Amino acid sequence: MTESPGNRASTQVSAIINASRKAVYTACLDPDALAAWRVPDSMKGEVHVFEAREGGKYRMSLTYQDPAHSRRGKTSGDTDTFQGRFVELVPDEKIVEVVTFESQDPRFAGDMKITTRLTDTGEGTRVAILCEDIPAGVRPQDNETGCRQSLGKLAALLEPGGRGAAKP
Repeated sequence: MTESPGNRASTQVSAIINASRKAVYTACLDPDALAAWRVPDSMKGEVHVFEAREGGKYRMSLTYQDPAHSRRGKTSGDTDTFQGRFVELVPDEKIVEVVTFESQDPRFAGDMKITTRLTDTGEGTRVAILCEDIPAGVRPQDNETGCRQSLGKLAALLEPGGRGAAKP
């Protein structure tokens, strides 16, 4: 975790997924797959709009499943909704996107940049996610934990024997 100009934090997490870069890249640009894996453990995802192309936009909501956490939502009591835009897409290598939370709270204002890099390893694909300019209202530790949990879901979705084993 690091601090960037304006006291906006950055986090970086990575995991090795036992799947091809192509399978991982596809799961990053498939709205159904994204709703299944790109969510913290305590939430469920829903993709409302999705244009998988450079300059394309998307809108996604993450909703807390446990009512005990319902006062934590950024957009409403139990939901975080954000809009994103794909800045750069390099097939099977890199995805750069900018997301903005829908919130009346100024602590969640501003653009957060997410860069996902895919590299080959002897064990599969290293997926590295760098989040930059995290809004002040998001604890960097929570962002890091959520990203780690998401990568765990991605592994479960794509790895052989997982819930949705990788397609060749």
